[in-house]
This record gives sequence, structure tokens and C-alpha cells, in this order.
Amino acid sequence: MTQHPILTFHGAARAVTGSCFRLDLAGGAILIDCGMFQGSKTEKTLNYRPFPFDAAAIRAVLLTHAHIDHSGLLPKLVRDGFTGLVHATPATADLCAVMLPDSAHIQESEVEMLNRRNRRRGDADVTPIYDARDAEATLALLRPQEMDGWFTVQPGCRARFWNAGHLLGSASVELELTAPNTPLRLLFSGDIGPDAKLLQSDPEGPSGVDYVICESTYGDVDRIEASAEHRRATLRDEVRAAWRDDGVLLIPTFAVERAQELIADLSTLMLAGDLPFCPIHVDSPMATRATALFRKHARELENGAALVDGLKSSHLHFTETVEQSRALAYARGFHIILAASGMCEAGRIRHHLKNWLSRDAATLLLVGYQAEATLGRLLQDGVTPVRIQGEEFTVRARIRSIDLYSGHADGPELAQWITERAPIRHGLFLVHGEEEAMSGLAARLTDVPQDRLAVPSLDDSYTLTPDGFVKQANAAPPRLPPEQVARLDWHNDVSRLILDINAALREVPDEKGRAVLIRRLRRALEEDGHMPPPRKPVRRRQ
Repeated sequence: MTQHPILTFHGAARAVTGSCFRLDLAGGAILIDCGMFQGSKTEKTLNYRPFPFDAAAIRAVLLTHAHIDHSGLLPKLVRDGFTGLVHATPATADLCAVMLPDSAHIQESEVEMLNRRNRRRGDADVTPIYDARDAEATLALLRPQEMDGWFTVQPGCRARFWNAGHLLGSASVELELTAPNTPLRLLFSGDIGPDAKLLQSDPEGPSGVDYVICESTYGDVDRIEASAEHRRATLRDEVRAAWRDDGVLLIPTFAVERAQELIADLSTLMLAGDLPFCPIHVDSPMATRATALFRKHARELENGAALVDGLKSSHLHFTETVEQSRALAYARGFHIILAASGMCEAGRIRHHLKNWLSRDAATLLLVGYQAEATLGRLLQDGVTPVRIQGEEFTVRARIRSIDLYSGHADGPELAQWITERAPIRHGLFLVHGEEEAMSGLAARLTDVPQDRLAVPSLDDSYTLTPDGFVKQANAAPPRLPPEQVARLDWHNDVSRLILDINAALREVPDEKGRAVLIRRLRRALEEDGHMPPPRKPVRRRQ
């Protein structure tokens, strides 16, 4: 008797991070991706909570690409008992060898900083999501698989990778299920790259599949024409507008692909005389190591020669140590700093933002997607002041945003990619997108019957049959209700309230007025039963 597969969406469901899809088959469960959640603190707590499945029971993982929101919880999976193989393209395996240990280092460093604050507050210590040993153990399970070649995942299931055009090594995953499973063909898009991407060729994929699981990050966006000439001209204009003799252009960027594209374009503009030469600091050890891998795989890249030429520039500088990074605060003359993370949520960019955000000689140029509730999105939306690691900063820097370096296809490109997969016989699932993006993409798909289109929520499960999908009743409540996914949460509200209180106190002209305002705020909390009365100060004997 054949068994119908069951597909469960454990991440990237009505949100753009935490990609993780579980497929229960006759031979055991497999995962497509196992990514980290980003965004609000509420969403990020999912990284610390137990998986909603037994990690030891997962037979294999198929990894679409190395970005942390797709690969970042693999070490946690291994720590929790996974011993199967992680199948990925050779370039993805190479990038994971850089990115996963770096992610472990970030977990350990940030938890160490958090625990210092917790101890001062009397709170309990927090344990890192995983450590360097877990990352190294994960790398031992990676099995490189070439593009376009079938390989066996387990009995009754084989797979092949298709170029997704999103990132070095990125792939869509085609699965062919045979007995004892219900015979079906499934296609997981991974992240689909846009047309005319600098370093990647256009995405590919098979046609005539039964089910497609497709990303929708920019499903509601019609991006302007992004030719190489237009992209470089736009970047040129932004650099010129940012130029101050004593200023800086800060570009938060993903260390992999986005940083390399910017290096290539900035160097091309300077060599052509379209921009004056100035120092370009790549302040990311991971970007440094990733760039070496891009050089290694240059023959696989579109315009790989332009990247190699850009890497030869004497104006390009890579920083490794924390001391070198901090020394950039004393740099003189106009300079450009590329630093992770791309959404300003972690890494060295926060140090530079703390140094420059309140200075009008600085420009912050956002060149990628900024997820809801991230610091990057708050800055993009014009919020001021903002809080970074508990400190308040008034934003006087120019905040600019261009969308020509995105690694994601826009709405028309996604719709075209889906159309080229036709006929899609039984069902299309939209994932990896916020509500507006998925609605925008769904509206474009006029040829897809509504009863064959699904937009799953976190932890939803569907039985996949030869006649269509059937949504299952959830055996347990989702780890987060839909209204808490890809939304600002109470942590954001508290930060906003603290900023508003501080602003109100600064506007009061004297100490007496400030004391009155503080008493009113305290009284409101006391009346709601949320704060004990103030304690009298203890006088210490001299």
C-alpha cells in the first residue's frame, strides 16, 4: 500500500525567514532547508525553542542554499540528534563551511554579551543556540551533489538540483517520489533570483510537476528595469550624493553575494572614472572568506572576471580583527564601509551605526530586503530615534534605499517562473513572503485555480495526493499564532515607548516638570497593578 506524503511548513510561512519544510514519507521524514528565524524578538525566540519534530528521526536534509535563514539551524538539528546526510551543491557546501562556524561564533558572542547584562539584572544565563563544535559536526554531514544530476535521498525518493539564480550554488529542489510513496513530482523553488543578476545566470527548473512550493518575497513588487548599466548608474549617483570630505557611506550587506556584487560594481565605476577612487572597507571576516570562495568558483559565475578584477584594486581593504574594525571609527576622508548584517540585526554594522547614525556626514544605503521588525526596516521607515543594544540614537544620517541588488525575483519574474513550470497538476504553495507579498503574487496567477493555491501558516500540514492537497487539522497549536508572525511585537512597542518617554522628558524645561511627568507615569503603572510603590532610598552610614 502506498503512502501519501505529508508536507509541513515549519518556517518561512507568511514570513521571509526560518525556511524549513518537513516531508513525511514512507521511508522516513526529510527536511528541505533548516533555517534561522530573524525579525522581531518574538520570532527569534523560535530559534531557542525545541524543534516541533524529533531531530533524530529526520533521515536527510536537502539544502537549497547557504543563507542563514535557510541553513542556520542545521547545527542545532545536529546537536539535537540528527545523523543523516545534508545534500547541497558543491558551492553551497563550500559556503556553509564558512557561514555555519561564523554563525556559531555570533551565537556564542551575543549570548556572552546578553548574559553579562542578565547577571547585572539578576536574570538567569542563556545558552547559545549552538556552538562551534555543533557547526563542525554539521559540516561532516554535508554531501555535495552536482546540478542537474539525480541522486537517491532514500528508498522511494530521489532528487536533483536546478540553478535558482539567487546565490553562488543556490538551487531549486526537484523530488521524484515512487512506491512505497504515492508517485509524485515536487519542486521546492528555494529563493529565485532576478533577471540580469550580476553574478548569476537566470533561474531554471522543470515543467510538468505535481506540486510547486514557491517563494514570494517580492510578489507584490514590480521592480524597475535592472540592467547592469542602470544598476551601476544608480549606485554611482548614490555614492556621489553621499560624498562628504569627512563622511562615510555605510552599506549593510549580506556577506555572501551582495558584498561581492558591490565590490565588483564599485571597482568598475572607479576604474572607468565614473567615481573618484576612495577606500572601500569590507568589514566582515565572513565576507573575506566568502570572497575567496567566489574567486575559487569564478568560472561558474556570470561576470566572474569583473569580480576578480575588482578584487585587485589597491583601494579595497578587508578587515579581520575587532581592533581593525574599531579603528575604522578614526578613518579620515570619505570612505565606504560594507559590513554585515544586511538587515542591521547583528554583526559589525551595528558598531558603525552607533558611531555614525547621529552625524549628518553619514549616509546609510540599504541595498536589500529589510524584514518587518528588523533595525534595517525601522531605519528604512524613517523611525527616529532608534535603540541599538539598549542605547538610544537620534538618526541624523541620510537613509537611502535602492532595490537593484536584491537576490530575489520580483512579482512579474516570479509569476513567469511559475508559468514556466506548467502544467502544475495538483497544487501551488506560496511561502517565504509577508502577507502583502503573497497576496500580490496570488493576484498575478490568474491561471491557477483557487482550490489549487494554498498559503500555509506556521506549522500547517497538508496531505499530498494525486487528486490534490488536503489540509490536516493541527495536532498541536502553532508555535506562534499568525498575528505574531512578521509583525512588530511588544519588544518593539516597549522600545518605542522608552524613546517617546525620553523625548517627552527632554521637552520639559525644568526638574520640577520632569518629576511631575515621572510621577504620572508611575501612578498609571501602579493603578494597573504592574509596579510596586517606589522604595525610599537607603541611607548608608559614612
